[in-house]
Amino acid sequence: MKKVVLLGDSIRQMGYGPKVPALLGDGYDVWQPPENGRYCVFTLHCLSYEWRDGLRATDVIHWNNGLWDVKFLADGMQFIPLDVYVRTMLRIADVLQKNAKKVIFATTTPVNPAHTTIFNADIERYNGAVVPVLREKGVLISDLYSLMAADIDRFIRKDDNIHLTEDGAAVCAAAVADAIRRAE
Repeated sequence: MKKVVLLGDSIRQMGYGPKVPALLGDGYDVWQPPENGRYCVFTLHCLSYEWRDGLRATDVIHWNNGLWDVKFLADGMQFIPLDVYVRTMLRIADVLQKNAKKVIFATTTPVNPAHTTIFNADIERYNGAVVPVLREKGVLISDLYSLMAADIDRFIRKDDNIHLTEDGAAVCAAAVADAIRRAE
């Protein structure tokens, strides 16, 4: 039995995460925290405390962070500056690589262009900065951004402009399960 851990924000929690265990099937034991991984600093904190036991002796960890990080707050500044995001993501990768044989990072998914505090140009900039340095560390990349950007109208909900539609969740779940199988 392969142990898999799914970590991430609400795109994982209420999007692809609930679908992945069934797609992987009986040969996989899938653990994911019940709460949203929110932003990178929150995830890093939880890895050291609340989620520590769930990470142990894992075959594959699949994780995402980014939507909260790129968000503009009321003061007009991004929540997590790009340099802090990259440094924190590298720290997360270090922790995950100590606990798993393989680690996969999922690029941050796009938003509907109508979103008022998160913009796809920033998501692309953050993804573009973090992907090469994670690859250098041996982290595998699951490009959920490109997958969802191919049809934002179909894959991203219009009621909140950020979360996955049922189609988006299904397509991401299939891609995540495929990435996990390929990582073995």
